[in-house]
Amino acid sequence: MQLLLSLLEQYGLAFVFFHVLAEQAGLPLPAYPTLIVAGALASRADYTVPQLVAAAVVAAVISDSAWYIAGSRLGRSVLRTLCRISLSPDSCVRQTEAIYLRFGAPSLLVAKFVPGFAAVATALAGSMRTRVGLFLLFDALGALLWAGVAVSLGVMFQDAVHDVLEVLEQFGKWGLIAIAAAFALFILLKWWQRKRFYAQLRMARVTVEELRTLIDQGAAPVILDVRAPLIQLQDGRIPSAIAIDHGSLEKSLAELSASGEVIVYCACPNEASAAVVAKQIIRQGYARVRPLEGGFDAWVAAGYAVERHTA
Repeated sequence: MQLLLSLLEQYGLAFVFFHVLAEQAGLPLPAYPTLIVAGALASRADYTVPQLVAAAVVAAVISDSAWYIAGSRLGRSVLRTLCRISLSPDSCVRQTEAIYLRFGAPSLLVAKFVPGFAAVATALAGSMRTRVGLFLLFDALGALLWAGVAVSLGVMFQDAVHDVLEVLEQFGKWGLIAIAAAFALFILLKWWQRKRFYAQLRMARVTVEELRTLIDQGAAPVILDVRAPLIQLQDGRIPSAIAIDHGSLEKSLAELSASGEVIVYCACPNEASAAVVAKQIIRQGYARVRPLEGGFDAWVAAGYAVERHTA
C-alpha cells in the first residue's frame, strides 16, 4: 500500500491514467481501489477531483476505442479471444450479446460495473457496426459514471480510507502480503469456477465435417441454433437449422422427436452456450444430443454454405 501511495504522490494523474488504461485494456489490475484512494488523497494532492475523474475517463475511452476498432475490423474473432482469456467464460459472449442486443449502446452506461462485460461489450459494439458517435457518447458517459462513483466514494469516506491506509502502513510488508494474498485468492477462485464450469460441459462433440456428411447423405439430424436472433440475421444460419429460444426451451422442443439426434451450435469459446443447452435438452428426455465442435464459426471457416433469413 505504501507503494501505491508513493506512486500516487510522485506521479499523480499519470499513474491513475496508465492504471485505468491497463485495466480497461484487459490486464487483471483493478483500478477501482486506486481511484478510491486517489479520491481520498485529492484534498492534499497536486490534482483536483475533476482532473482525476477526467484522467480516468480519457484513459477508459482510449482503451475502449481500441476494443471497438478491433471489433469493427476483426469481427467476432476478437470476442472469442476475449472470452478465452476471461475468468468468467460462462457469462461472456452469449450473455453480453443478450444485454447489448436488448439495450444497445446505452448498455455501455453500466458496462464497467458488470464483471466480464465491459471489454466484450465495446468489442461487440464495433463488430455490430454501432455508429462511432453513439458509441463514444455512451462509452464516455459510462466511464464518467464509473470513475465518478469511485472518486466520490474516496472523497466522501476519506477519513475512513486514511484510517485503513494507516493500519496497512503499520503492518508494513505484511499488509502488502495480505493484499497480494487476497488478490491471488480471488484469481484462484475465478479460475476454479472456470475449470468447474467447463468440466460440467464435457460431452461428445460432432465436427462440421461429420455434420456435412450427414446432411449430404440425407440423414441430417435436427440442428438447433442458440445464438442471439440478431446475430443469426446478421451472419445467417447453417442450412435447415432451427432458431431456439433459451427462455422457452420446452416449447421449442415440443415438436421434435426425442428419439432423433439433435445437434446444437453457438458461436462462443468451447461451445459453452451450445453445451449448456445440450445438457438442458438431455434432461428433457432427448438421448442423442451433441454440440457442434467449433460452432458456427467452424462451419463458415470450412467453406460450407449458410442460409440468410430476413426479419
